[in-house]
Amino acid sequence: MFRPMIFARLLVFLTLAASAFMTGSAGTAFAQDRRQNAPGEFDFYVLALSWSPSFCESASERGNSGRSQQIQCGGRPFSFVVHGLWPQYERGFPEYCQKSPEWVDRDLVNSMLNLMPASGLIVNEWKKHGTCSGLKPRAYFESIRKARAAVKIPEEFLQLSAPKMVAPDELENAFVKANPGLSRSAISVTCDSRRLSEVRICMSKELQFRACEEIDRRACQRKEVLMPPVRGG
Repeated sequence: MFRPMIFARLLVFLTLAASAFMTGSAGTAFAQDRRQNAPGEFDFYVLALSWSPSFCESASERGNSGRSQQIQCGGRPFSFVVHGLWPQYERGFPEYCQKSPEWVDRDLVNSMLNLMPASGLIVNEWKKHGTCSGLKPRAYFESIRKARAAVKIPEEFLQLSAPKMVAPDELENAFVKANPGLSRSAISVTCDSRRLSEVRICMSKELQFRACEEIDRRACQRKEVLMPPVRGG
């Protein structure tokens, strides 16, 4: 009789513990789901500046010659271009926050081509990230323009005419030096297997520089990365 009683009590204990765990987990999931992918409900932005020559070299190596690549990688001398302005949570990020997003009209797309060099990129960024901003398309792209205007590209990277090996820390320091108020904790450099990919800068909803630990943790870990030269002059 003693062992069955112990087993019965243990079974009750495990059932109650599992119930408590599921209740707690459900509460946590509900709190997260209530905000996950809700337009306008996020903590800060990441302005992603892509080094266009790296993108073009990588696309060429893969044999990718789509229209977007042809536009970006033709004769225009693109250096840092805007990849996007991404709403972020302190941990994680929302995406595709509208099942049927508003249409981005052609005039608006054309107005952004000097910053984001392909219409496909512009439309995709609106669908994936812009819909999470809580803004209308025109207001979202105006925010992109304001965010980009708030960042000064260090002069040594504006017209890079020859390949350059650079340490991620060196690149971060150059941006910090060129932009008063920007700290090392608000900027992150990303890379592929050998080339610079992007410089990512964290901004508040008011487009002021701010720290972002999670973005900083995902930075490039290589000692040096290659910056291919600017194309087309």
